[in-house]
Formats: sequence, structure tokens, C-alpha cells
Amino acid sequence: MSFDRSIKIAPSILAADFANFGAECEAIEAQGADWVHVDVMDGHFVPNITFGPATCAAIRPHIKGVMDVHLMIAPVDSYIDAFAQAGADVITAHVEAGPHIHRTLQAIRGAGAKAGVALNPGTPAEAVSELIDSVDLICVMTVNPGFGGQKFIDMSAKIRKLRAMIGERPVHIEIDGGVDPSTAPIVATAGADVLVAGSAVFRGGSVQDPTPYGANIRAIRQAAEGTYV
Repeated sequence: MSFDRSIKIAPSILAADFANFGAECEAIEAQGADWVHVDVMDGHFVPNITFGPATCAAIRPHIKGVMDVHLMIAPVDSYIDAFAQAGADVITAHVEAGPHIHRTLQAIRGAGAKAGVALNPGTPAEAVSELIDSVDLICVMTVNPGFGGQKFIDMSAKIRKLRAMIGERPVHIEIDGGVDPSTAPIVATAGADVLVAGSAVFRGGSVQDPTPYGANIRAIRQAAEGTYV
């Protein structure tokens, strides 16, 4: 993974056809997705259960670019190696998920993946102030994690604080929750560069007819870049 601050669209397969994950991953990349986002939920840290390392390993051959794995689980550390071995390029853990987030981030990098840290809506930017040099990505949740399709919560002030804290360091700011063409400009203007979108990407399309995926991705990208009409 090379670093740049251009807008990147990372469709969440939580909104894809569960029976066709491989084909869905191929379709969204063919239609312009930059990353593929995998939301891992355990029914404990968040009130939903989704995927595990086996799913990541199964879809990895169908993904040419970045597989971005968001662990909404607790505990985290005992699963890091499994997700790294499954092919995750980025592994993100929540600062709220355990008492030793610095150790977790070290373990992620030690496993060969880029290290991300996620912040729930109620967690301030200052919670990661001592972690900036230990991360490659900070994920700002703009919904309460656990389910797709929720209403966007404006975290612009937090994003701006994080952008200032990061300075010139090569750290991405990712937004997860309620991203669509109406909210993308809000977060991009505040300083985000990786936009996770689920239903806003997959709405109206299918593996058989993926062209709506491309239109949806372009609309979000253009809105974030200020060129959407």
C-alpha cells in the first residue's frame, strides 16, 4: 500500500449479497472501488454477528486491491494473526475494545498489516493522542457500530481535531457510517480521505447488473471532491 491523501471509496460488503461475496468484491472493484471494507462483528462488542477470518480468506483471491478489515470485536489480540494470515492489508481495532490498545496496534504491525484504530461516536479525538505514531489509519465512526444503514452522525469537529493532530504523518482518516453523496462533502472537507459506504454503493445494483455500483461510487467520490452535479 502506497500512501496518498486522495479520496478513496471503500464499499462495505456488509451491504453486499452474502451468497455472492467473491463476485461482489470483483464487481465493486471493476466499478471503481479503491478498497474493500470488511466489517467483522462478534455479537459482544457490538449487537450483531457477521464474518470471521475464514470469510476474509475466501474473498481475498477476489480482491485485487486493499482489503480493509474493521474488527468490531472484543477481545482483539487473539484474532490478529488469523486475520493477517487471511490476507487483511489493514486491520483496525477499536480503542474501546480493550485496556491495551497500544499493544494491540503493535501486534497488528507485527503481523504484517497496517494498523488502524477506530473511535466510536462518544469517544473523543484525544483518546488516540498518544497513538498517532503507532497507527496508519484512524477510523471515525459516524454511526454507533453494529448495523448497516444507520443515520449519519456529524463528527466534523472530531475529524478536524484528528487532522490537526496527524499533521504531515502518513495516517489516513477513514469514515464509517452513513456516507453518501450528501454526507461525503462534510467529512472530506473536515479532512477524511477514506470513505466507507455500504448501502449507498450497493443500492440498485447486483452482480448481474453492477453498473449502478459504479454510478454510486462516482457520485460519492465526486461529492467528496466537490465536483458532483
